[in-house]
Amino acid sequence: MGKVITHMTMSLDGFIADPNDDVGELFAWYDAGATAVPSANEDIGFHVDDADADMLAELTGNAGALVSGRRLFDVADGWGDNHPVGAPVVVVTHQPPPDAATRWPTTTFVDDVGTAISRARQMAGDRDVIIASPTIIQQALDLELVDEICVSLVPVLFGDGIRYFGPLANGHQLLDDPDRGTRAPGDTPALRHRRQNR
Repeated sequence: MGKVITHMTMSLDGFIADPNDDVGELFAWYDAGATAVPSANEDIGFHVDDADADMLAELTGNAGALVSGRRLFDVADGWGDNHPVGAPVVVVTHQPPPDAATRWPTTTFVDDVGTAISRARQMAGDRDVIIASPTIIQQALDLELVDEICVSLVPVLFGDGIRYFGPLANGHQLLDDPDRGTRAPGDTPALRHRRQNR
């Protein structure tokens, strides 16, 4: 069975977007190099440097399903029903869009994180489930459903905005030492930690 992995690109002070959902400089690395990483969505491409390409290709290439929250889904307009990783998307929401069946026929909508992870695991089979929304990551951590946490650090300070992590319902969670084989933009390591006892 694959792993449940969180991945977000984050500022050094812990933010994944500003208060208005603008990622600013955080996503610049997705188009800052000459090496193309395959994308299932022709409207969203990745052109990164060689070292970033290895990390990104591994993460996206092993993805069997993606779990998102409704806020990210809306901001991304559902990725046109074709997420760049080429995997099915499960969206956690209490109220799916009224036109969901026609606009996003391959996207699954569920009303809680536990069901979303379970459904995504079924879809992914032996591949990984990627969680890419901070509120969903928070809930999955509280439910102890996360195996690895991947953080791509960008050398910028936001000062305010949407945090990657918030208060943990179960208190501190210990992580193993990072996998030092991965890196992120500007030679800043992509920190990838396995949760202890997983």
